[in-house]
Amino acid sequence: MKTIMPFGILLLMLFASCTQQPAITLKNPLAETRTDEVIVFSREEIANKIALEEGKLPVFKNGDKTIASQVDDLDGDGNWDEVVLLTDMQADETIKATIELAVQSDYPNINKRTNLRLGIIQEDGSYKEVDNYKAVPVSEPFKIIAQGEGVTWENDKIAFRVYFDCRNVKDLFGKRKPVMVADDVHTPGFGNYHELAEWGMDVLHCGSSLGSGGIALLRNDSLIRLGSTDVYEYQKIVEGPIRSVFDLKYSGWNVNGEEMEAVERITIYPGKYWFESDVTVYGCSEDDQIVTGIVTSQLKNEPFRFEAADFTCIGTHDVQSLNNDELGMAVIVPKSETGTIGRTSDINWFQKGFVTVKEKGFSNIISETYFIAQECKDATPAKHYFFSVWGLDKDQWKTEDGFRKYITEEAEKLSSPVQKM
Repeated sequence: MKTIMPFGILLLMLFASCTQQPAITLKNPLAETRTDEVIVFSREEIANKIALEEGKLPVFKNGDKTIASQVDDLDGDGNWDEVVLLTDMQADETIKATIELAVQSDYPNINKRTNLRLGIIQEDGSYKEVDNYKAVPVSEPFKIIAQGEGVTWENDKIAFRVYFDCRNVKDLFGKRKPVMVADDVHTPGFGNYHELAEWGMDVLHCGSSLGSGGIALLRNDSLIRLGSTDVYEYQKIVEGPIRSVFDLKYSGWNVNGEEMEAVERITIYPGKYWFESDVTVYGCSEDDQIVTGIVTSQLKNEPFRFEAADFTCIGTHDVQSLNNDELGMAVIVPKSETGTIGRTSDINWFQKGFVTVKEKGFSNIISETYFIAQECKDATPAKHYFFSVWGLDKDQWKTEDGFRKYITEEAEKLSSPVQKM
């Protein structure tokens, strides 16, 4: 028997299908709240949901509420490649967000919660921010050319920097307030960042260690620092309120007589006490391992090591800051890629005559470092996350247990990302 659908119902169905608004669905697979959760969509994923129009950008709404978002052009061709959403999610929550298109002038403004800065000193003593720059070649005399001595990246919780010279050591600033400080460091009126201020201070002594996440290569039981390269270049990729991304590019890296290249891509997000690092080495051998580590010069307690979700963690927690209070640092790498874990000697190689930068008492030979390695696949990124917390910022950070609890929670979230539908 042939069924004939009433004409009115057919019209309603056609009308609904024509007026249904494009949408995405986000699901939290964990039975825990996620605060400041970042979800990244590719341009292709959004194009599969809504027909894109030149000159317009996607805007996402959960009911009447606009979800904070940022569109990023990662390859510099003038077209956005990814859109980044920032939202809170309750345990097991599912969010359906509708998509609209808006001209750039109508794109929602949100508070800036991440920041990048490489300022190069000018003849008048001021600093000019640059998006791309090469450090002084290692063949030339040592010279500090950068504001705060290096590249700084930060969010509303913490700030990191890497010396923009042959040392290539990572350092960090603790924060007492959710403010951006990188643009003002070393400028008149800012004060000495080695002294405690209302905003915070430089809290770490690095020496000739890897500091707070410096990079090295482990080959035949020897650590070779990623530093003193022929070319050391900074390239800003994205600087935005939700995500900031930059590359550090190296060539002429002498590893036991071989010339190698490397790129480290660093990403920072709001609300997190960590940054994300993807290290790509070109020319590594089968048994080579990429290494990152933590300075131990002020460490009195034993470092810790544990596994959380899909990650292996190493870390330290002690009264070890330059303010003589609690400072915690940690690295997590995927369990499937975890390699050698170890601790260097505490020998002062500079005093033994292995001098790299006389003005800074620095030796390129790595010491006073607790490190973790992961497998090095030629021309393939290896990802890790570097954490740091300061006891003056929050009571939870005054204890190792409080720090480890946070690392475990973040490892679980990274292992079970928000599902996109």
